[in-house]
Amino acid sequence: MTDPWARPPHQPPSPGEPPTQQIPQRGPYPDAATQQFPQEQSLDPATQQAPRATPAPPPAPAPQSYPPPERHPPTTPGGGDGPPPAKGSFLKRTFRDPLSIVLVLVIVLALAVAGLVGVELYARHRGNEVVAAATACVVQDSASASFGVSPFLIQHLTRHYGSISITTAGNQIRDAKGMKADIHIDDVRLADSGNSKGTIGALDATITWSADGIKQTIQNSIPLVGSFVTGVKTNPSDGTIELQGALGSIVAEPQVTDGGIALEVQQLTGLGFTLPRETVQPALDAFTGQLMKNYPLGIKADSIEVTDSGIISKFSTRNATIPAGEDDPCFAHL
Repeated sequence: MTDPWARPPHQPPSPGEPPTQQIPQRGPYPDAATQQFPQEQSLDPATQQAPRATPAPPPAPAPQSYPPPERHPPTTPGGGDGPPPAKGSFLKRTFRDPLSIVLVLVIVLALAVAGLVGVELYARHRGNEVVAAATACVVQDSASASFGVSPFLIQHLTRHYGSISITTAGNQIRDAKGMKADIHIDDVRLADSGNSKGTIGALDATITWSADGIKQTIQNSIPLVGSFVTGVKTNPSDGTIELQGALGSIVAEPQVTDGGIALEVQQLTGLGFTLPRETVQPALDAFTGQLMKNYPLGIKADSIEVTDSGIISKFSTRNATIPAGEDDPCFAHL
């Protein structure tokens, strides 16, 4: 059985028949030499249908292209290729920004305030040292001084000082053992002249003298009576002090006399007998007179009070002249 769809065998041309000519095809078709015919599809024996064509794979996506990286000139002054920043550009940018101006002003103000505070503290400390040294020289004991809350620099520039507080250590005031002073000075005006350093408007002092200090001072200062005294007892009720001894006692009343302090003998006993007070009164007068001798600045006693632990007295002076350094070396460095 022959296949009806088979291609007939090639037969030679009959005699006298011209050879077959191939006519070129018009239009946009491929040349005969390269023209291809589609291959006939065979049927599927099971279904007698042509098999489905396999879909062609999708074309590959074209590669994505990226722009070339940008080149930036160096921004640092030493970068090389970039131009150097213009002079003054930083200052121009700074002062064009209001916030930068405010920050600069705040920093400058803070530095100025810090500098003033430092100078104020140093000057105040130095002033305290000078006043304390002058006081220590007068009372012959260590002392501390402090100025008030007013700015010290202004006081120093005007040479007008106010509210100065001074406290001594309490060991002694000159020859008086156990004596302590709390002093307040106001309205000090420094003005160098031939015979003075200036003036003090007001000085008030509270002097505390302990009973044990009174005993030590009498023992060291009064030869005859001092050897007799072994203790001191205070009597606030009647305002007297009792100088106690092994063989007797002396009862004396502290008083303010002519701007100074005096011990007025009220009773003298010895060996059980009352003795005339004139026996020891001259020695006590010499003793108290020596204590108040040569007090500077015209300081005078205002009041005196006997307490359980000793004696408290008030001293003051007004519009006092500060002596020059030649007259009193204690005030030479003011």
